[in-house]
Parts: sequence; C-alpha cells; structure tokens
Amino acid sequence: MPRLSLLKIWILSSGAALAAAWGIPAGIADEPFTLTTADGYHGIWYSVGKTDDQYAYKYSGGMPTYPAKHLPIAIHAPQANKTFFVYGGSPPGERQLLHMISYFDHATGTVPRPRILLDKKTRDAHDNPTLTIDQAGHLWVFSNSHGTSRPSFIHRSVEPYSIDRFERVVKTNFSYGQPWTLDDGSFLFMHTRYKSGKRQTFWMTSADGRQWSEPQPLARMARGHYQVSRVEGNRVGTMLNYHPPQGGLDARTNLYYLESSDAGRTWRAADGTPVETPLESPDTAALVHDYESEGKLVYLKQLQFDSEGHPVLLYCTSNGYRPGPENDPRTWQIARWTGQSWAFNDVVTSDHNYDFGSLYLEDDGTWRLIAPTSPGAQPYCTGGQMEMWVSSDQGRTWGKTKSLTHDDKRNHSFARQPLDAHEDFYALWGDGNAHEPSASSLYFTDRGGTHVWRLPTQMAGETAEPEIAW
Repeated sequence: MPRLSLLKIWILSSGAALAAAWGIPAGIADEPFTLTTADGYHGIWYSVGKTDDQYAYKYSGGMPTYPAKHLPIAIHAPQANKTFFVYGGSPPGERQLLHMISYFDHATGTVPRPRILLDKKTRDAHDNPTLTIDQAGHLWVFSNSHGTSRPSFIHRSVEPYSIDRFERVVKTNFSYGQPWTLDDGSFLFMHTRYKSGKRQTFWMTSADGRQWSEPQPLARMARGHYQVSRVEGNRVGTMLNYHPPQGGLDARTNLYYLESSDAGRTWRAADGTPVETPLESPDTAALVHDYESEGKLVYLKQLQFDSEGHPVLLYCTSNGYRPGPENDPRTWQIARWTGQSWAFNDVVTSDHNYDFGSLYLEDDGTWRLIAPTSPGAQPYCTGGQMEMWVSSDQGRTWGKTKSLTHDDKRNHSFARQPLDAHEDFYALWGDGNAHEPSASSLYFTDRGGTHVWRLPTQMAGETAEPEIAW
C-alpha cells in the first residue's frame, strides 16, 4: 500500500501538490482506485465567524467529526467485527480537508493506517464525509459540499468491509448528507440543497446506490432548515428547526418532527397525522414546540427511538447565537413522544451552542449522554471537557457518572455515536484549540467510560493500538 512520510507532508504548499503527493487521483477517476495510506490520525481545524473578542470565533476548534447534521459517520459491522468510520482529516501543519476512512478492529484492539479517499479542495469542515454500509458489506462514502460552489461525490468500496479500493459512483452536489440503508436493502438519502441561498431539506432513494430518484423537497420554510434524521428498519424519522425571515440561520428556532415508513412517499407527525410536504409554514402538525414565540434558539443534537419505537429528540436551547455568558443558559433538552403527547425534560447545561454530544438509549433501560458539558481550556468556546451522564427514568432526571477528559489544553467536542455502537468503541470525537488554529487528535471511549483512547498520530507499522489518554 503506498504511503507518505510526515516530512513530505510538511513541505507541501498547494492543494495540487498535496493531491499529487498523497497519490490522490486528480478529478477522481471512475475506474476503481487504491487509497493512499496516511502515517497517522490528524483532524481538520475549522472556524466560523470572527467575533473580535476573547472568544475569537462564533465556533471553532478541531472538527474532524463535525457537524451534527452529518450522519452516520461511524458504523459497527458485526459481520466484520469492526467499527468503520469516516472523518475530516488534514496533514500535520496544514488546513486542507482530506476525506479519511478507517476502522477499529474489535478482535485485535487496533486501528490500521487511515486511508485518504480524496482531497476536497477546501478548508471547510462542512464538507466532511458521511458513511453507510449496504447489505452486502460495501462501504458507501458520501462527500458533502457546503453550498453549490464545490462538487459532492458518492464512492463505494470495491470489496465488502474493505477500505483499500473504491470507485466513484456519483458526482453531483448536496450538503449535510444523511445516507441510510433500509431493511429492504435500498437507500434513503436525507440531505440539504441550497436554493436561492436558502437551506432546503430533501430526500431521495435508490435501489442500488447508482441510480437515484429525483430529489424531493421535504421542507422549505422562510430561509431554510437544519435536520437530523434516524432510521429504524424501513422507518425514517427527522427532526428540524427553521431559519425565520429575520435573522436566518443565526435565529434558528422551533422544533419539528416528521416520519415516513414508505421511503418518503408519505409523511406524518408523531401522532400519525398526515403532513403535506414540503413544509412551507411554521404552523404545521409537525411542530413539536414553538420556541420562536419564547425568543429561544434551537440547536439540534440527535434523534433516537426508544424501546417502544417512540421518537426522542435531543437539542439545546439558548438566548442568542453569540458566544459568552450573556446568552446563557444553554440548556440541553429532551422531547420524548409518550404515545399521546410530547414530554419535555432538561438534561444539563453547557457553555456554548455548538457543544455536541450523543444520546444512547440502551437495552437495559439506561439512557446515556456523552458530551462536552464541562468548560474546557477555552471557556465559552466550542467544546470543553467530555463527561458522561446517565438517566434511569427515561430522561426525567440525570446524574454525572464520569469525567472522561480533564486538565487538557484543548477543547473536546462533537462526540459521535457509531450506528449500532459496540460497547468497546462507543463515542468518537476530536479536540482542538478554540482560540487559534491547532493540531486536532481523535479520541474514543467505551460504554462505561473506562478510559479515553487517542488514535495514533504517527504510526511505524501498518496497525497500532490506540494509546490511553485518560
């Protein structure tokens, strides 16, 4: 397998040179190609919106597993006894986004050298990839684009459960991709398309991943939406907020829920009420709660289904988009469908709108949250120190059980849950300095929070054991 030393990476100065040196095919050929290996795991650093104050940016830091609207990014495949994952990588000392793919081998407790699928020709972590696995075991990587200025791609692994060779299947444009493999073997792709500067949500389907239906609009209120979806069997649920006419994405508000059991042909609210799509009015049967009337912003985190199949929505409300204590409290909340109505419970508070964690609804009735809910080295900036919270009463009350990271010089954020997570590789995230560009490492923890492991930043062999960081 070809690979490139770290020294060679450090001297690269242009995207074209970077692509050539990594062995990344220019333009990506349609013929299958062998992925180049990297010498270690390095995440992308990214920032949005300079604030000209002590917080530096609206949000920033190491973002290899950003954003919440990209999922899945990791999947446990029991047939291979591996958890596969994708992330936004970058060579040491560079801020060039590379789409990376790798896995954790549960049998050996090791990771291989990560593979470079493509150079995305940007620094923008909104272009980070997502992943699904078909019923035959082929890995499908969906390479997103932030807006319409860059192409998006769909790649498929040549061999099942292998990260060595891929083929390009589709070149198109989409944002915030959420690809799902349904129980019948088909694909359902929830995603965003930019129309006249608005973020409109869409879905499309495919029987084989190669031929896709026309994108169908799901919601297009005011200036657009974000969404977070989830699949259970052949049923998809999605939670949305909306960007009102005044303020746009910085005024994101309200909470909506829709679901479909027929691959998007019909949609309904949680109580079964049919809902006409695309959503065009904020006043709809899909509305879970009107936060706009309360002057609250809504930041989506995660959607789950409980043991009875009812949707559970995790999100954060805040008083404003700018970082700092003046917009406290940032309250993490759960909206849980009981079968008759929505029940709302507070979980915890944190110090930034873009703190992100994952919610687990476990078979024994435990509800678990892994999230950066403690301030880190850069307070009131993205991320913090990772903590574990547990509820035994369906989210009504919560208690902290673990401080997973502590005394670190960088903030940690975007703890992501692998689909069908294995207890040994339960959450994956990155770190970074939120005040200025820095290196970004990748970490994972197990179900009990026994340790936090750092993925190796430099590898001498083809595989390595992650090191215990905490």
